[in-house]
Amino acid sequence: MNDHEISDDKAVWARGRSRKCLRLGRGVLVFLGLIQLFSVLGGLLIVFVPDGIHRILDKWGQIGHIGEGLATWPTDFSRGILPVPCHSHNDYWRLVPLYSAIEAGCISIEADVWLFNEELYVGHSLASLTPNRTLASLYINPLLEILQKQNPTTSFHPNGNITRHGVFDTVPEQSLTLLIDFKTSGTLLFPHVVSALEPLRSRNYLTRYDGKKVINGPITVVGTGNTPFNLVTSESANSHADIFFDAPLETMWEGAPGKKTPPRPHPEPPVYGADIEASNPEEVTGSNGLGQGKSNSSTDPSAYTTANSFYASVSFAQAVGHIQRGQLSDEQMDLIRGHIKGAQGRGLKARYWELPFWPISLRNYVWDVLVKEGVDLLNVDDLKDATKRDWSVKHSWW
Repeated sequence: MNDHEISDDKAVWARGRSRKCLRLGRGVLVFLGLIQLFSVLGGLLIVFVPDGIHRILDKWGQIGHIGEGLATWPTDFSRGILPVPCHSHNDYWRLVPLYSAIEAGCISIEADVWLFNEELYVGHSLASLTPNRTLASLYINPLLEILQKQNPTTSFHPNGNITRHGVFDTVPEQSLTLLIDFKTSGTLLFPHVVSALEPLRSRNYLTRYDGKKVINGPITVVGTGNTPFNLVTSESANSHADIFFDAPLETMWEGAPGKKTPPRPHPEPPVYGADIEASNPEEVTGSNGLGQGKSNSSTDPSAYTTANSFYASVSFAQAVGHIQRGQLSDEQMDLIRGHIKGAQGRGLKARYWELPFWPISLRNYVWDVLVKEGVDLLNVDDLKDATKRDWSVKHSWW
């Protein structure tokens, strides 16, 4: 056998071996494909032909199936929703006012109220007001309907108005705060707000002060904006003592031992966005337009107690100041800690409005700091990020 013949035999042998390897590879791929196919078919089989437990779960509560009539509860309006300490800022602007905030778990909502022709309208500005958006239509009536469902009168629960369950089925004792921002004259608005709350008041749904202690109800009403402090504390104007004040947080600063004077905020604080509580003087009718915590109020922080106030609030931009290089300074941290300490020492809930909203990571950083320092409520526009997301993690270029 010559060298040429030997070379040909080796080539034939190599080609045969390659074909065997290819066939083996194809076989392995086909085998793996069949395994995957059977796995998919098995999953589809469970979906379309469920086993016993899945059949029960899929049909539970339906007519003719196990659990018929047991799928719902009388008070399951908010079943599965956990309340969280956030405030739905400018709640009326949302696609679905009130309900969106409750669905997110917010325990506080805000309505800007204007008085015209003896009616209370809700909106951010005069240009945004419409005849059908009133305090009653957007908030009072829906809240009344929700609370009536949460407090049914049955043979097991004959005194529904006495138990007073709140809007959250998971935590029925949690009160929902209705923050009413008085946009027009507080003196003229106040008696109309008192009257508008009567449907909730008559059913014992409102938090009130009985002269000795606070009696918690499903709804806590707090007046901000041009709400006059002297009317909140008046036994004749606020005879039921069920409208509380949004006190000025900046007056309550308490420092560490040895510190008697609060640090100064960064000068010329910028306006971070539309999160502004004070009324536009050009749109205020018959009011001094001083804004949150300043209408006929006191500069003495001892005037604000749980008997007349609920929140203690201030503009973050004005009271804390501009955040330089994305980091709060030691002086700014002292301000925040002193504000929170002073408010909570009086039994009030500390809240900042006009928080930075951009960049997102700066907003998240401020949220994270405020929560860690013990602020009682986050003032938020983005309900989803505030209640569902881990915003302690930075998410942008900042």
